[in-house]
Amino acid sequence: MLVLTRRVGDQIVINDTIRVTVVAIKGGKVRLGFTAPPTARVVRQEIYDDRSRMPAEAEAASAPPQAATAAS
Repeated sequence: MLVLTRRVGDQIVINDTIRVTVVAIKGGKVRLGFTAPPTARVVRQEIYDDRSRMPAEAEAASAPPQAATAAS
C-alpha cells in the first residue's frame, strides 16, 4: 500500500488516465474527486463488495433445496 500526504487541491495520477484530487478535509473526513475515462469503473468499496456478493447470493437463492437425510 502506498501512503501519501496531500493537501486540498493536490492531485494523484494513476496509470496516466485517472486523476484523484483532494477536494476538502474537514474533521476526520477527506473529500476526494475522481476524473477518469468512461471505461474506468470507480465505485466505493462497500458497493464493490455488494456487487461481488450478489451473483453468489442469487445463485444460492435459485438453487433447489437439498434433501435432508435422517440420521439413524
